[in-house]
Amino acid sequence: MSDQVFLLPDLGEGLTEAEILEWKVKVGDTVVIDQVVVEVETAKASVEVPIPFDGTVVALHGDEGATLQVDTPLITVTRTGTSPTTPSAHEQYREEERAGSGNVLIGYGTSDDTRKRRRRVGSRSTTTPPASTTRPTIPAPLHSAATTDSSRVISPIVRSLAAENAIDLSTVIPTGFGGVIRRADVEQAIAGAPGPLTAAIRMTNSDQRVPLKGLRKAVADKLSTSRREIPDATTWVDVDATNLIQARRSINASLAENEQISLLALLARLTIAALQQFPELNATVDTARAEIIQFGSVHLGIAAQTPRGLVVPVVESADSLTTVELAQQLRATTVLARDGKLPPNRLTGGTFTLNNYGVFGVDGSTPIINYPEAAILGIGRIIDKPWVVDGELTVRKITQISLSFDHRVCDGGVAGGFLRLFGDYIENPIAVLGRL
Repeated sequence: MSDQVFLLPDLGEGLTEAEILEWKVKVGDTVVIDQVVVEVETAKASVEVPIPFDGTVVALHGDEGATLQVDTPLITVTRTGTSPTTPSAHEQYREEERAGSGNVLIGYGTSDDTRKRRRRVGSRSTTTPPASTTRPTIPAPLHSAATTDSSRVISPIVRSLAAENAIDLSTVIPTGFGGVIRRADVEQAIAGAPGPLTAAIRMTNSDQRVPLKGLRKAVADKLSTSRREIPDATTWVDVDATNLIQARRSINASLAENEQISLLALLARLTIAALQQFPELNATVDTARAEIIQFGSVHLGIAAQTPRGLVVPVVESADSLTTVELAQQLRATTVLARDGKLPPNRLTGGTFTLNNYGVFGVDGSTPIINYPEAAILGIGRIIDKPWVVDGELTVRKITQISLSFDHRVCDGGVAGGFLRLFGDYIENPIAVLGRL
């Protein structure tokens, strides 16, 4: 008999850790190659992880709710009857993986060609470095208090978390494999000791600490990066959406039920039309090369609130779709996002984001740019308001639209021109939609 330790695999898209949502097996169970053994949650999606060998489960390296780093032990299986001259099931699995077959983590291909797939226009890198052929060595269990705290920490995230909260790693009790200090260990230490913030705040028994992890942490990190890296500005204007609502009603009257167009789809279509006139905003800034990259296609991100938190699924090459096709893709994408079934590669690669925060019953906002994009367009709620039409006061359907933009890619004239054009499209949609 021999033990096989399956490490948490590289989940792609730069992800370095995952939280265990649900174990599909328990100690003592028999597993087969490609059987899903655990569901984990990354910063971008939930992922079912298959095991690359068979045998009997002897250890699960983490409880549900625990966060594991990539390339640390996930599950240990005892295997029997393997001939030394016959490749192990694990080795065969890896060969199949390199050949492009076998079970696949949700949202990821398996072949080298997939990993080295062509990036979209404007990608920061033109080549993908070859994957490492070796796994990191798992530290041996600690037997001496003289061992330095640095040898017990694998993840720079854990080290940073400890530093930010003034936690002495030498005082942290490790629970990870081989005596490694895990993120949960540091969080436990934080909960039991005042950090730089709580040292100045009197905490009571009614206060609660909520771990910043998973999707919430990924969103926080990205928004912080946006505020830190992008010199943004925001402009807004009120527009009359009465004709837009009437246009949608007229269009849908002539379409089959499965072709019905949502208001979001019409707003997305008008957004694309305005971007075609102001391509400066469908862009990003490459600071390393001191260049502004204007994208040839619009990969439209749609900010969506889900039970897991805020996500921005991307409709790739949205400018190449008809209005009906765009509506269908948005409908399908929204359902997948709310169910947490979007693969991570559908949550990256956007070039411009549309945020319909009006669904929350608010009029306006200064939306934070979805880094590394250059702009985000926001739509407030549509409500009845007094409005002047041809010199007469009347009641119309009014909404406020706003644009946050990277001041490095354009000045206020371009941003204002785009927002005013988009507003004109909302007020006179039929002429625009007829050309699309």
